[in-house]
Parts: sequence; C-alpha cells; structure tokens
Amino acid sequence: MGNMNKEDISVLVCDDSALMRNLISRIIENTQGLSVCAKAMNGEIALEKIAEAKPDVIVLDIEMPVMNGIEFLRERKKRKMDIPVIILSSIATEGASVTMEALELGASDFLTKPNGSVTADLSSVADRLVELLSSYGFAYAIMHGKDVYEPDFFIRQIKLREAERFVLEQKKEKIEAIQEQNIEKVTDKIVPAAKKIVWNPPEKKTPAVIKPLRDGGRIEVIAIGISTGGPNALREVFKMIDPHLKQPILVVQHMPAGFTKEFASSLNKICPLEVQEASDGQLIKGGNIYIAPGNFHILVEKHAGGNVIRLSQEAQRNGHRPSADVLFESIANVYKNNALGVIMTGMGRDGASELAQMRTQGAWTLGQDETSSIVYGMPRVAYELGAVQKQVPLKMMADAISALAREHL
Repeated sequence: MGNMNKEDISVLVCDDSALMRNLISRIIENTQGLSVCAKAMNGEIALEKIAEAKPDVIVLDIEMPVMNGIEFLRERKKRKMDIPVIILSSIATEGASVTMEALELGASDFLTKPNGSVTADLSSVADRLVELLSSYGFAYAIMHGKDVYEPDFFIRQIKLREAERFVLEQKKEKIEAIQEQNIEKVTDKIVPAAKKIVWNPPEKKTPAVIKPLRDGGRIEVIAIGISTGGPNALREVFKMIDPHLKQPILVVQHMPAGFTKEFASSLNKICPLEVQEASDGQLIKGGNIYIAPGNFHILVEKHAGGNVIRLSQEAQRNGHRPSADVLFESIANVYKNNALGVIMTGMGRDGASELAQMRTQGAWTLGQDETSSIVYGMPRVAYELGAVQKQVPLKMMADAISALAREHL
C-alpha cells in the first residue's frame, strides 16, 4: 500500500495580482501533495512570511511594488537563503532578459505567465507549474527532513489530468474565456480537485545491456539533453568546462520560444567557450556551444565542407520541441561512434531511447546521477535502457565531459 501520511510540499506564492495569486493557489491546492503555506503581494511581505510559513519552494513574480522580484532575489542572496525560487515570467523580450538576470541571481527556474484573459494555455501552465514545484520543492523538502511525495507521484497526476482533458475535448466541451469573477470555476475544470490516489513508488530496474555495433571512436561532437533543473545545471557545467575543448557542443534545454537567445547570452558570460543560440544552416565549429532555439528541433546535416545545423518545426517528440531524442537520433545517424552523448536532469523520458541508439552505434555516453539531479527522470530511463556508460554527479560533469573529449580527440 502507498503511504497516505506524506507531508505536503509547501509553497509561498508572491505576486501583486490577486487574480494571479488566486489562479496559482487553486492549481496548487488542487494537486495532492502540494499546499499553499502563505501568499504575498510583494517581495518585502514574502520575506516577512518566510520564517513562520517555512516554504519548500517560492513562486515569484518579477514586477511588483515596494520590493520587486529581482530585489527579493538580491536580498535572498544576501541573507544566504537556499529556498528554491520559481520565477513567473512574461513572454516579452524584455521579460526574457530580466528572467535570465533572475537565474543569475539564484532563481531555480521560470514559468511563462498565462495571458490572464483566456484559458487556452492554462492547462499547460498548470502542468508545468506542478512539475517545477514538485521537482524543486521535493529536493529542498527532503534535505530538510520532510517526508514528501517523489516527483513521479506528481507526473502521475499530470497524466491523469491530461486524460481527463482529452475526454473533455472528445465531448467537444469548450472552456469559455476566463473572467476574474469565475476564475475558480474555470481553474477547477482545467485542474480538477485532486482525487486521493494510492502511490507505490516505481521499483528500480536492472539496467539493460547494449552491445555496440562498433567500438567508441574519436569524439567529433558532444550532444547534451536536459530539462527541469537545467538552467542552473548548465551554468555549473559550462562555467567549469575545459577552455581548450576542441569539439562543438549541441544542447537541447527544454525552454519556451523567446528565452533561449537570452539564455545562451547569459551562459556566454560565464563560459570560457563561445555560447550562442543555434541558427538554421550554421556551420558547426569546434569549441563552440549551440543552444537549440525554443520551439525548434535541432539536427545535424552532413556536408562535404563541414556539417551544419538544421532547425525543424516538425511535430513535438515526447511532448517537446526541441526534443533531445531528435538531436540524439540525428547525432547517431551522422556521427555513429564519433560522438559523446550526455543526458542530464529532467522529468519524463526525452532523449533516453535515442541515447540508447547512440550507444548502439558505439558513441560514448554519460548520465547525471540520481543524487545530483533535480529530477532523476530522463537520466534514469536512459540508464535503465543501458544507454548510459557512466553516471556522474553534477559537480564532476564538466570534468568528465572534458576528460573524455581530450582522451578521444
């Protein structure tokens, strides 16, 4: 039997909009295993409430009176607080720039705000919010002695909600434009009140064994797939990467359109190599890092004069565009055993099956270990499929990548 005596992951919601506080709170309260411990209309009030409320994770707006989100993060840093913070970000270009500043100041991740006037994207926002809160909140809560549900428990709830929404769509039930006065009613349709479910954590599987078609060869390219927990993990890896690395690195980080250019720019400030958002037809050069643009798959195309990047808006894979599976599949086809594939923290299984294909072709592979992953989802599935040659903690990932790249140049 599953343990029904788990504690909730506690969330502090900080936003100057009563409408947004209400919306976010409804999503949280309608999710089993999450609860709102406090609400605040600005950063100053949030700071006052932290000691008593003891949140495991904070949802933080940027634009607020008295003390805005950036000022809150500066104060949090000054006070040496380590409570994870999820930023509520606007879609505007200037929003992307401020969001990256927030990540540089120690925010864990970000969520794109819904428009507030229509419900078209509320369901995806709700699922993403639950994913982020459960992932970062779980990591913080267990570090502080709480007995809370694992992220897989919340994935199950998200999948159940997806199934319910599919049934609603099949019946052609349409959700009308959201109004301030009926937000609770509409949110309940998108995020139904949590039904108590019995939870039995998945059993650990013995990894499959892959017999490569050929031995590992020279490493000509490095490909990384990463999701939840990625913004800060990539900062740690690229800050410490070998400044003399000869190979190019292609990265899929699940991130919305409009943010990846600023993300690449933010990484470029701390990385000894050149980091840029990838563009279609771009010649792949050694010692450069290419970040897949939001809403585009990234692939490699073989050319006599040098391989080039191709961007595609073909259908999502594993619910993502860009998808790590699309990148790894392309690398396996073009480079065979002359590549290094790396799969890191992230919910779900994107990248796992095609990293296994890379391994089958003889490529070298690494996976982030369970202890250092914010969510041990993607790397766990890859490990179970036999796709991961070696599991590496985050703090050693830059060294592990650099050492393999030097050894097999």
